[in-house]
Amino acid sequence: MSKAKLVVIGGDAAGMSAASKVRRAQADREIVVFERGKHTSYAACGMPYYIAGQVRASDQLIARKPEVFREKQNIDVRTHHEVIKIDVESKKVEVRDILQDSTFRESYDELLIATGASPIRPDFEGIGSDGIFGLSTLQTGIDVFEYIEKHSPKKAVIVGGGYIGIEMAEALLELDMEVTLFDMAPQVMTTMDKDMADLIAEYMKESGVKLYLNEKLDRFESENGMVTSVITDQKEEEADLVILGMGVKPNAELTEGTSIETGVKGAIKVNKKLQTSVPGIWAAGDCAESFHLVKKDQTWIALGTVANKHGLVAGINLSGGDIEFPGVCGTAITKFQDLEISRTGLSEKELEESDIKYIIAKIESRTRSGYYPGSDKITVKLISDEKSGKILGGQIVGFAGAAKRIDTVVTAITAGMTAQNIVDLDLSYAPPFSPVWDPVQTAARRLV
Repeated sequence: MSKAKLVVIGGDAAGMSAASKVRRAQADREIVVFERGKHTSYAACGMPYYIAGQVRASDQLIARKPEVFREKQNIDVRTHHEVIKIDVESKKVEVRDILQDSTFRESYDELLIATGASPIRPDFEGIGSDGIFGLSTLQTGIDVFEYIEKHSPKKAVIVGGGYIGIEMAEALLELDMEVTLFDMAPQVMTTMDKDMADLIAEYMKESGVKLYLNEKLDRFESENGMVTSVITDQKEEEADLVILGMGVKPNAELTEGTSIETGVKGAIKVNKKLQTSVPGIWAAGDCAESFHLVKKDQTWIALGTVANKHGLVAGINLSGGDIEFPGVCGTAITKFQDLEISRTGLSEKELEESDIKYIIAKIESRTRSGYYPGSDKITVKLISDEKSGKILGGQIVGFAGAAKRIDTVVTAITAGMTAQNIVDLDLSYAPPFSPVWDPVQTAARRLV
């Protein structure tokens, strides 16, 4: 067994998945994990539901606490420790002990960078006011929850209409707040095509969200240090709580001044084994690139599913294995109240930027047989290659039972299946679950 010392920077999904895999394979190896926060292995995607009160306690979002890693797996997890520099030549990292306000250097034989991503937080006037939050770590979710309990805000403004923005709009409506959402784009959910995003926007407005698109954030007003309003290029909106959902960026600052290369959107450049440009240094999770199965090129996608799989692949390779991360399709799923939303592959908008000729099919159907109780609307959009017929992407918006059908689409993309192949699939059928032709197959029929 290898005695090489492994240092991991970052104690969430990718970092702890890798460390745990290495420990299972190599019981006597020294593993040190530095995490600048107080939590490890938590479900950040659950934060909106915790804030809404649908998850009883923040501890329920923690898969494994630091003491469990230390006591049961013999992984030296050090929370409140931030790595501030990587010395590639001497194979050491410089670490700041946040609680002691001191620094020290730690040596490594192999290094895994799993620093995740951070919310984009431009330097707008007033952005430091109390009551303005970006969501990334579990602690930020706890901070929002505690702020709401203490101050009982009534008027919430969300800046950004992506996944976090939509999920937080639902959460804050659940808490009986007035909710306003601004986005500088002409649509919510820019990872989807506008015709599908418009279905989401309409439902949000019907549910009570004041939605303003094509508006740019200008500044925040505050009083006694607490936010009072949000100013855009078109209007002023009162607010005693602001959630920033303006996207995220990879935490790749540690590569600056080193020979570790970065790539797409500033993420750390890795090969399919998750190795960086420097031997002995690996990167995984939201700070690192991935290979896109449809684009056939490097991409950057910050999703928990990807981070966990990155961690597993990195862990296998760090413990002597030889495996590649096959790639991603950008599959994602969310909901706003009863409306389910999912997407995978490339959108029509993305394909217009490529040289790929494509055709589309968009259908409206029912989630169950029309006569069965609970049957509701579903809209499916599929995109296929004009020449080969292979599926390139899919988007689904609908009600109960709609969104998880995207898994059929991503399976088809991964397997290189054509629209006709989807039509030919022997999918299950019973009135409580689907019409006799599943909506995904109905859309596929329009492509052949």
